[in-house]
Amino acid sequence: MKVLVAGGSGFIGGHLCHRLIEDGHEVLCVDNLVTGSLDNIDDLLGHPRFTFNHVDVAEAPQVDVDLVVHLASPASPVDYDRLPLETMHANSAGTERLLSVARDANARLIFVSTSEVYGDPLVHPQPEDYWGNVDPIGPRACYDESKRYGEALVTSWRRVHGVRAAIVRFFNTYGPGMRMDDGRVVPELISRAQQGRSLTLHGDGSQTRSFIYVSDLVAGLMCVVQDPDLDGLVLNIGNPAEITIAELALRIRAATGSDSPIALGPSRDGDPQRRCPDISRIKARYGWRPSVTLDEGLRFTIDASSGDRRPDVQRPVPALVAATSARGDS
Repeated sequence: MKVLVAGGSGFIGGHLCHRLIEDGHEVLCVDNLVTGSLDNIDDLLGHPRFTFNHVDVAEAPQVDVDLVVHLASPASPVDYDRLPLETMHANSAGTERLLSVARDANARLIFVSTSEVYGDPLVHPQPEDYWGNVDPIGPRACYDESKRYGEALVTSWRRVHGVRAAIVRFFNTYGPGMRMDDGRVVPELISRAQQGRSLTLHGDGSQTRSFIYVSDLVAGLMCVVQDPDLDGLVLNIGNPAEITIAELALRIRAATGSDSPIALGPSRDGDPQRRCPDISRIKARYGWRPSVTLDEGLRFTIDASSGDRRPDVQRPVPALVAATSARGDS
């Protein structure tokens, strides 16, 4: 199968590209590197089944592919706070361009959405048929609402143009390859613990999240990638093990061996109080469920951030040829 991965040099995109190559597929990675990094795919550059195209998603080339996976968007609070227009552009104009590519290639499309479309949920845990509780003009709206628009765009193109498409909603994902400065809670607390700084929580720490290790998330996504009959469905991909942020800080402190104090800071505007996926739909369709515990995943992530590249963290890929890449204009 030939797969176009938009946003393939990002944290999750890089892991997906490695998995696709390992499984024998051909990959065209499209990324403008605004938040992605070639470090996430450096060992793939020059691989005979991998091509990198340095281009904005809204200018993705028309190519003959079997599948388009749309991961191209800033996805952390730090990034979409400094890049609000770029975030909305990726999920609007970028989504429309990829839908056009998929239509003209008679390819399937997977739109990667987010648990943020549920906002500060009034239903718990969140099933796919919950419409959400989102502030359309709040500080997170550039991300929340552009993802909701992207979902509506995919749904409309499917109805009007017959594009075969599915939507996946990722919940909080962590693991090797995350930027330590991207503002998400796991890398932020790990970085602070390793530096001996206080683990500052936003608010009183009682807010909850459900964290999924990146290899589990990619395994769930691969179920969708390899399902030729999937069309018109929305699937949550996450780990239903819910934890408070205060408990997460304690676990990270223990895993790093740090004696950093835990401190409370001001709450972030629009920060949801609870977040947990209902994954019955993906479990029923594929039998998929996450297998890496939070303590295991934190240990793998901490080891990788310290330079210990474990075999179970970095999946092996086939032998590489001389490193070259096909790069377009930015």
